[in-house]
Amino acid sequence: MKITEHLKNATSTLFSFEVLPPLKGQSLKELLEGIAPLMEFKPPFVDVTYHREEFIYKKHPNGLLEKVSTKKRPGTVGICAAIMSRFQVDAVPHILCGGFSKEETENALIDLNFIGVDNVLALRGDAPKSEGRFIPEPNGHTYASELVDQIVRMNHGHYLHEETENSFHTDFCVGVSGYPEKHFEAPSMKFDLKYLKEKIDKGAEYIVTQMFFDNQKFFDFVKRVREVGIDVPIIPGIKPITTLSQITMLPRTFFLDFPDDLMDELEKCNTNADVKNVGIEWAIQQSKELVAAGVPSLHFYTMSKAEATYKIAKEVF
Repeated sequence: MKITEHLKNATSTLFSFEVLPPLKGQSLKELLEGIAPLMEFKPPFVDVTYHREEFIYKKHPNGLLEKVSTKKRPGTVGICAAIMSRFQVDAVPHILCGGFSKEETENALIDLNFIGVDNVLALRGDAPKSEGRFIPEPNGHTYASELVDQIVRMNHGHYLHEETENSFHTDFCVGVSGYPEKHFEAPSMKFDLKYLKEKIDKGAEYIVTQMFFDNQKFFDFVKRVREVGIDVPIIPGIKPITTLSQITMLPRTFFLDFPDDLMDELEKCNTNADVKNVGIEWAIQQSKELVAAGVPSLHFYTMSKAEATYKIAKEVF
């Protein structure tokens, strides 16, 4: 079922979450068993992230460096199939511009259609860690709006090299990302919203936000989104802080701010356990306020670790 249909049919705020594929060489069993407790809250869909090719430099005995490609988290398509089969919920794979040509994207979408996936989240993706800026692949997409356009064209039976009256039409519901504190590359929120609207105008049907810790920033974002003429559902993304390292890592990595009240509590923490308690309680209160405001779903970034999200959902749903 499409995400938009799940949201339309819901009588209250839904619960959903995102998982990471296991690192290369690790088992899928641990991931599936780890998220099984979250099924208690009846998520209609689960997002599965996609990861581009990365590179490492291997040093040889002669001192020369060899650039070697590596994909640390393969398996998105297989994980989607496993989640749908085991839990009878919709899987939502992330589709990236970065690291993929248009042909590779088309082939991935065909595979996903064949296994019964109805929804995809279209993202530009980040630059490789070894590069300072995003560079598209040869014959790849530069912007998420272009990726949305390709997916929607496939929904109308238009493939890259075959356009016939009998072409099979896919029927993906396309989601895109939104940034309550704006995308870090955007010079202003107005500029960021211009390109968010372009993605919607090209056929995206819902928005999932980047994590945030100040609900007012989400409410302000929704107001501005509506003011520019975007009327699709907006799903807030939530992540509990669970470790000391995340206090500095999350703002640096995701270009977001912590509210002063949250930082006052985090500064009192001396252990990861202390931080986790604060992070869970903050996310509970944050979630309750969002539910009271009538958001369509709460979408949790679990990093494939269910414990904190389970405790939050137990208090909210």
